[in-house]
Amino acid sequence: MKRLIAVVALAAGLLIALPLGTVTDAHASSISRGQAVRKAKEYLQFEAFSKKGLAQQLKFEGFSTSDANYGASHSGANWMKQAVRKAREYMQMEAFSRQSLIQQLEFEGFTHSQALHGVRAVGL
Repeated sequence: MKRLIAVVALAAGLLIALPLGTVTDAHASSISRGQAVRKAKEYLQFEAFSKKGLAQQLKFEGFSTSDANYGASHSGANWMKQAVRKAREYMQMEAFSRQSLIQQLEFEGFTHSQALHGVRAVGL
């Protein structure tokens, strides 16, 4: 538990410390989790991610494993739609066989059923 303290300078040149309250680990955790959710949503605006891939990206950004998993889980993403979006992103970059695109999506962290859904949606 951390204590917040305000230091006040008085006209006489004295300094006094006034307790402002406490910040518990739970409070700090809820703040960092909220930031992880916010960052996850920012990433999803620009690129498709699997839940696993998004959590890994958040960990790379410096979030704890717990906060990164929370952020990905609470991002509001529809992972099936993300698989379709990611499949389209890949198809725009280069040519894929059906099997290689499934493998690529699974490598990105999509489940097999999510990868199949993505591949079907792009017509492979």
